[in-house]
Amino acid sequence: MGSLSFNTFSPLDPQSFSEESKMVVDFIADYYKNVEKYPVQSQVDPGYLMHHCPDTAPYCPEPLETILKDVSDSIIPGLTHWQSPNFFGYFQANASTAGFLGEMLCTGLNVVGFNWIASPAATELESIVMDWVGKMLMLPPSFLFSGGGGGVLHGSTCEAIICSLAAARDKVLKKIGHHKTTKLVVYSSDQTHSTLQKASKLVGIPTSNFRSLPTSFSNDFALCPDDVRTAMEEDIAAGLVPLFLCATVGTTSSGAVDPLEALGHVAKDFKVWLHIDAAYAGSASILDSLSTAPEYLRNNASESKKVIDYKDWQIALSRRFRAIKVWVVIRRHGLDNLMFHIRSDTEAQRKGEGTELNSRLLMAVNGSGAAFMTHAVVGGIYIIRCAIGSTLTEIRHVDSLWKLIQEKAQLVLQEPGLALEED
Repeated sequence: MGSLSFNTFSPLDPQSFSEESKMVVDFIADYYKNVEKYPVQSQVDPGYLMHHCPDTAPYCPEPLETILKDVSDSIIPGLTHWQSPNFFGYFQANASTAGFLGEMLCTGLNVVGFNWIASPAATELESIVMDWVGKMLMLPPSFLFSGGGGGVLHGSTCEAIICSLAAARDKVLKKIGHHKTTKLVVYSSDQTHSTLQKASKLVGIPTSNFRSLPTSFSNDFALCPDDVRTAMEEDIAAGLVPLFLCATVGTTSSGAVDPLEALGHVAKDFKVWLHIDAAYAGSASILDSLSTAPEYLRNNASESKKVIDYKDWQIALSRRFRAIKVWVVIRRHGLDNLMFHIRSDTEAQRKGEGTELNSRLLMAVNGSGAAFMTHAVVGGIYIIRCAIGSTLTEIRHVDSLWKLIQEKAQLVLQEPGLALEED
């Protein structure tokens, strides 16, 4: 009888991890050293990558050096470089050394803290970090764990809004009857992020019961409390039930800030759930429990009600150790540096107007590869949207962008067939 041969395969060898992680760290460091040299917007054509990759997966392992070379040669050219200091298209997914290190700890420890007993430190650190953030935002004590409230780090904005909507829905339906979902109404402005409408559909709110109230230039595109009050009164008269009001601090299209205090009074008068989407800074909402506890998840700590099971504060059961990343970032930078960085992002604002002119100008700027912006339609007006906030962006990059805009604008104005409206 012949002997069996087993291939040695160790997917998590500490020595290999130490050596290869250094290679990846060096690769990323080199990327950041050179990120300003790349065209900000990818210049590739759709489907380009299939010409750079085999159509079947490799049977044999490949060295990391080969993989990183392919990343450099094939993947990097297909990226729009969100971390470029010349990226002004969207609110940036900002990065920092502390964030990278926290992410490494999160991934390396690789725990799934759906309830306290699954990883006590993951649950308790998140509670501590959320209180830190709440105090940083100067929220009332009732919003903090130490004051009987609490918060949770969700995986996305949409997930957070769905949980808020579901908690608000269930609370009201307990009072009016679970068969009356079609009576519930959600309110927002026409500047509110589209995820609210998506979330409303997912929790069963009829599309006809979604109120997107118009805003205007006269009030800086902020949601008008009187309009909200009128809409709620009309819905009540029609036999509907006001459920949920979403206010925004920094809308996606124009950075508008809704009048929170006045909207809070409206929400209180009509007993509706007020959700604040802090698009720039992020926020946490206090959610009614979405608890589902099958027998295999029961444990003495959870049953004692002295601990938090974050599975009941979110949609998914599994959850990453996100708090350790936030914890590392806050500790590594400190509040002084974090506040300095935020202040430095608010020093420049530019304006533009005219649909066809702005459309051509945007294409010219983005086509140059030197910068990347996007557009929005606010109050029926096509605008160029310049989102300043990247970790690496300095005043010199904003100045260079403005010079680029002026340069391209002169060329666009000379193009044939461009009709400009007279005032």
